[in-house]
Amino acid sequence: MDAAARVHRAAFDAAFPWLTGLHTRDEDRWFYRERVFRECELWGAFHGDPLTGIIAFREGWIDQLYVHPNAQGRGIGSSLLDIAKAASRGLKLWTFQRNLAARRFYEMRGFVAVCQTDGSRNEENEPDILYQWSSDPRADHVI
Repeated sequence: MDAAARVHRAAFDAAFPWLTGLHTRDEDRWFYRERVFRECELWGAFHGDPLTGIIAFREGWIDQLYVHPNAQGRGIGSSLLDIAKAASRGLKLWTFQRNLAARRFYEMRGFVAVCQTDGSRNEENEPDILYQWSSDPRADHVI
């Protein structure tokens, strides 16, 4: 869980430098041990010994998907996402509106934007966007 927290923090801080320092390393480790590990199925990708990517998902939702900045662009995120897709008929996830790389990533893999918010309900106060994917291409993408 500590390695997963490190990958999360490295990827998050690289993508959102204006939010760096929102949580301490101890808070990140607690979050993965006490929340993510207990509530989600968690998969990791390794390149040699170090953990390079993680996905945490539960019924119908992807809660976390992070790839270490030094390992991005190698198909790790796609491989992890495929694991979650294979385990579900449909998935939803939130990402920040300003995270254009993530938005392109999900849209290229069949996710459709279904809702946007002003960010007032997340701790970062960042406008976000809800994406949805279905294994049935005819599925209605309205929540």
